[in-house]
Amino acid sequence: MVVFPFSKLRFRRRRVKMSLMSSDLPWGIQFLRKLSDRCFPHRLHFNREFCYRTSVVFLTYIAYMSYHLSRKPISVVKAVLHRNCSTLRTPLPNDSPTWCDWKPFDGSDSSASQLLGELDSAFLFCYAAAMFFSGFIAERVNLRYFLALGMLFSGVFSYLFGIGKTYDIHNLWYYISVQALAGITQTTGWPGVVTVMSNWFGKTKRGLIFGLWNSHTSIGNILGSLIAAEYVETDWALSFIVPGLIIGLVGFVLFLFLVVSPSDVGFTILENRVEEGRVYKPLGNQVANRGLITDSRRSSSEVDDSEIIIGEQEVLHRGATERTRLIGESSGSSSSYQPIGFIGALKIPGVIEFSLALFFAKLVSYTFLYWLPLYVNKSTTMGATLSADLSTLFDVGGIVGAIVAGIVSDKSEMPATTCVSMLLLSAPMMFIYQKLSVLGIGLNMVLLIIVGLLVNGPYALITTAVSAELGTHTCLEGNSKALATVTAIIDGTGSIGAAVGPLLAGFVSSYGWHNVFYMLIVSDILAFLILLRLAKNEIWRFRTHRHGLRRTE
Repeated sequence: MVVFPFSKLRFRRRRVKMSLMSSDLPWGIQFLRKLSDRCFPHRLHFNREFCYRTSVVFLTYIAYMSYHLSRKPISVVKAVLHRNCSTLRTPLPNDSPTWCDWKPFDGSDSSASQLLGELDSAFLFCYAAAMFFSGFIAERVNLRYFLALGMLFSGVFSYLFGIGKTYDIHNLWYYISVQALAGITQTTGWPGVVTVMSNWFGKTKRGLIFGLWNSHTSIGNILGSLIAAEYVETDWALSFIVPGLIIGLVGFVLFLFLVVSPSDVGFTILENRVEEGRVYKPLGNQVANRGLITDSRRSSSEVDDSEIIIGEQEVLHRGATERTRLIGESSGSSSSYQPIGFIGALKIPGVIEFSLALFFAKLVSYTFLYWLPLYVNKSTTMGATLSADLSTLFDVGGIVGAIVAGIVSDKSEMPATTCVSMLLLSAPMMFIYQKLSVLGIGLNMVLLIIVGLLVNGPYALITTAVSAELGTHTCLEGNSKALATVTAIIDGTGSIGAAVGPLLAGFVSSYGWHNVFYMLIVSDILAFLILLRLAKNEIWRFRTHRHGLRRTE
């Protein structure tokens, strides 16, 4: 089969008028095409595949950044829902010791910590449970609608939590219910964005690409912390309302412009495992009963311009006969493949081990995510705003960790070994941070960045590059429909750990914050032990490969 690189294609304008509308094409893309045709009637020669890829990276990046941005405010607002009222002003004769706290979080320190932990658990346990179903649904619907609706409702529930202060709501079950529903709608994010990215990018340098792209998690946490901190001491309702408006707006932009799969705009995907991973080829004008087929009998030396149609026009033949707007065949998938079942996904080598490892890795990461601002506030003299600002350094380290883990994994082709190495180093670093962070703000900042790097590196690698790799494992024989299910299983299992960690932290912190760090260190060691067998196998294969190369020399 001949591969036509985009940079070498010559396009000929056809006189046959084709409709520029598709039942499944984003409205924003349709508008840009009409605008382009009107302003530039003679088609400009530029790399359309690059433009689509760039838009996919940008849109999925800001989408999941917004998901995390809307999750972060609760960790910042905890510091004002229950605090030391004696530091605010001299209490009046009739004031209770908890006059400044927000009911129902105005009890003793231990009871308030438990209630705040229940808020986290309501979100995270519902998130973990719904994640398994979310991947199943994501394989069977249009991901653009799936993501856009999920982001819209995530914004609604963030807004509803914020107006609890505006309307003076003090019912605990109101806040728990809103958090639970927010957790369910947030599960639309990860299976959706990972699948879309994997549709457009091959296996070459997947670790680096996903490592850079995965910084959206940390950037979202940072922005969420800064936005929430801006309003937390004046009107904490806005700490939730503003992020809710942002994620809703981004969801609408995604609905207008996200192209889920190359085939949606007329490109077929040709795997080239040796060099570039994936090459995109405009679809020819042979149309099968169930889809578009590329003519593989082309001459290897010449390209007939009359046979090449600018890719995005070919998708117009599919329309309603291929799938409905929302439910039907997944975008960009071959009709000969069926979505994989839950048990089938578990049988893929490595899925169980990486899922369990992510359980403990995410337990550690999310405990920092939800409790770090409060820990800094309690262990130092910093206020709620400054504590939230300082906690963002953990996510700064997380960005570096994700990139480092991706690069090392790409170079060594040993993801399990990369994770094991970082997990081994992160356990003693958490102990050092707990002991030395109180000595000064400068030392606290440096140690926090290092801890973020080591804790988030394995977590980011497993949820992105490893999930994508396992979802396209060779045992699947090219069935790309397994990707969303595998991603959901791995991230869903990790999300159970993410729910357990903050819940336990709420109880354990009442017996001393040092016990919370001991819990995190034990979890980190368990993740290390789970991946140890896979790491040994990778090292053995690496040594065998090197030995074979020496013998051939």
